Amino acid sequence: MRAGIGYDVHKLVTGRRLILGGVEVPFDKGLSGHSDADVLTHAIMDALLGAAGLRDIGSQFPPEDPKYKDISSLVLLDEVNKLLWDKGLVVVNLDVVIVAQQPKISPFIEDMRRLISRRLGINLEQVMVKATTTDGLGFAGRGEGMAAYAVALVEEK
Repeated sequence: MRAGIGYDVHKLVTGRRLILGGVEVPFDKGLSGHSDADVLTHAIMDALLGAAGLRDIGSQFPPEDPKYKDISSLVLLDEVNKLLWDKGLVVVNLDVVIVAQQPKISPFIEDMRRLISRRLGINLEQVMVKATTTDGLGFAGRGEGMAAYAVALVEEK
């Protein structure tokens, strides 16, 4: 078995949809980034790539490459999963935390878990998503952005 950790952060801006774990969350701001800026899925991808001994998502999907402009991070997650399969690895489990002062994330967590588990071809019980606030502290607490942390465990097929 091999473990990896992932972290991602994006700034909140007006004029963008808020996508977390592939789910559109109603909010007056979205995350700024080259792709859909889905911090949850980006953290998961980096954790999986790290566990597989592969370079990070910026190396795999360079932000300066126009083909990734506004792309769904779930499409990129499919590519990461294929890289794992090509190395003979499968996902054992994921544990992810979203850090955001608002909006309230908990009503959308089960949909996120379902989407991610389906995309990776694993059971729902293998994907845990949690959310926390920072009690008003730091950039997330001030509503300037969101972050996500992920830990992934993979094993050989």
